Amino acid sequence: MKKLKKNIREQTEEIEGEVLHPGASLSSRSRGRKKKEREDELRTCFQRDRDRIIHSKAFRRLKHKTQVFLAPKGDHYRTRLTHTLEVSQIARTIARALRLNEDLTEAIALGHDLGHTPFGHAGEDILGEIYPGGFHHYKQSLRVVDTLERNGRGLNLTQEVRDGIVKHSKGKGEIFSSRGKSETLEGQIVRISDIIAYVNHDLDDSVRAGVLKRKNIPSIFFEIGDSNSKRIDSMVKNVIYSTSASDMKEIRMSDDMKDLTYALRDFLYEQVYEGEISKQEFRKARKILLDLYTYYMEHTEEVFREFPKEMTANKGRIVCDFIAGMTDRFALMTYERLFLPQPWLVF
Repeated sequence: MKKLKKNIREQTEEIEGEVLHPGASLSSRSRGRKKKEREDELRTCFQRDRDRIIHSKAFRRLKHKTQVFLAPKGDHYRTRLTHTLEVSQIARTIARALRLNEDLTEAIALGHDLGHTPFGHAGEDILGEIYPGGFHHYKQSLRVVDTLERNGRGLNLTQEVRDGIVKHSKGKGEIFSSRGKSETLEGQIVRISDIIAYVNHDLDDSVRAGVLKRKNIPSIFFEIGDSNSKRIDSMVKNVIYSTSASDMKEIRMSDDMKDLTYALRDFLYEQVYEGEISKQEFRKARKILLDLYTYYMEHTEEVFREFPKEMTANKGRIVCDFIAGMTDRFALMTYERLFLPQPWLVF
């Protein structure tokens, strides 16, 4: 009897086994999904995860969520969506150069910030204060893909993608700490790509917004590149060459480059993220989200319409989910509708 020809997915899986580094995560050896599914004949499991994230509602909402500057009016400021795309591009470059699984890396990168609130990290801090269970955007990202998408059914992503999403964040902590480190090299790539992206594009946007003057930025940050693209190029190459020169057991950066990256992050926290201009806007955002949370806790029936009935037992959790899912402009529009006088329409 003639042997059946391999389908396209099986051919792709075979190619992965032949060309990828031994430390790469092979799609054919994935730990699978919570709910078992029939494999696709064209796409690997990680390719399907990437596609599910791109087609999700949460991904589309990222275009109107703050990266640094609240509800920016200018055309060229980064949003949470453009940040995500920049992280994905950086991460894919590193993964390809190291012969790791680019599809897995891309899926994690595209999904890593799905749980971000309106008004950026200010919104995250505010929800963390007012919601009794606390709030962290990386945990919310996992909740989005596990539970909230597809009317409560979730996206049913592979364990590798889920692990990379929930372990991408480091805040002010160590980038390469063993604590909370992703179990895959691809997840570790997204973790470092995230900081490479934001320290550079946030510096760029801060100068564009007039929050920082180039002359006031320490010259040491321009030694690895006098432009956004050149700094990113230097950092990406450093990660690739430092990791290649090691045993490839983990993603690395040279000590000098790591210290410079930390210094740039600390500078941005001091001058931008926690600077006086940001604090003024964040105080306004705090009032908006606090008032919205209080209102919806008293009018939960308005929120429950957006969620399947079986999810509404914990009303505080659902109100938190509802507000976290808002875009900046939707939060502002809703606040205006609920709390500001509306003009009478005269015909």
